[in-house]
Amino acid sequence: MTLDHVGIAVKDLEEARQTYLTLGFEVGPVEELPERKLRIAMVRLGESNLELLCPTDPDSPVGKFLAKNGPGIQHLCYRVDNIDKKIEELRAAGVRLIDEKARPGAHGTRVAFVHPASVGGVLTEFCEHARA
Repeated sequence: MTLDHVGIAVKDLEEARQTYLTLGFEVGPVEELPERKLRIAMVRLGESNLELLCPTDPDSPVGKFLAKNGPGIQHLCYRVDNIDKKIEELRAAGVRLIDEKARPGAHGTRVAFVHPASVGGVLTEFCEHARA
């Protein structure tokens, strides 16, 4: 298991992308995730990434996060080889899950979120990348 990305909520995705480009980072294209009411872009950091998250709806989870907390770190995501196995392990350990089954994520991943109450107040995501 490794750190896949850190999710950062932003109010203006283009402005955030430009900031990271100005700082010298490699920034990927914008990806639309209508089912999650998000637009995202990845900032590459070697083996892990920053995921810039911009809500398209103020009532979406990221929209509500921004309204309550303002821009900043919204979640941590860890890459696993088998998300279904990880969900079963978490369930067996009594961890409170937001997602009882994996769902589609960005860039062809499968993801599941753990409730912050089970992880010291940190929204935690696990993701499995598509096998080549």
